[in-house]
Amino acid sequence: MQKIFLATFFGVFLLISACEKTTPNNNNYLDQADCTGIDANTNTYTNTIKAIMDSNCALSGCHGFGSAEANVDLSTYGKTKTAFENTECLCSIHHGDGCTPMPDGGAKLSNLAIQRIDCWAKNGYKE
Repeated sequence: MQKIFLATFFGVFLLISACEKTTPNNNNYLDQADCTGIDANTNTYTNTIKAIMDSNCALSGCHGFGSAEANVDLSTYGKTKTAFENTECLCSIHHGDGCTPMPDGGAKLSNLAIQRIDCWAKNGYKE
């Protein structure tokens, strides 16, 4: 009887744990970020990240002012910083498991663009 109870309990546990959505952790991307050759003092939002956001993300109908899909607005420094701190933006640009790949329907950002974004985040989201 005890074996049946344990087997049933273990089976239910496996089913429940298999159904849970695991939320990707931005820290994993930050821990793995290779910032070799990326100067933290010049890789700022104003100098680098804004141009990447403006040309790939903060577009009309995507994550721009007035059209923030999924409530993610990447049109200003403050909103971009908040989005990257509080959502799965890093996972999305890496096309990570469990995340919606971004840009939606477009090609993945270049490795250099992703590296710059990762290092911007890793180095404290400098404006």
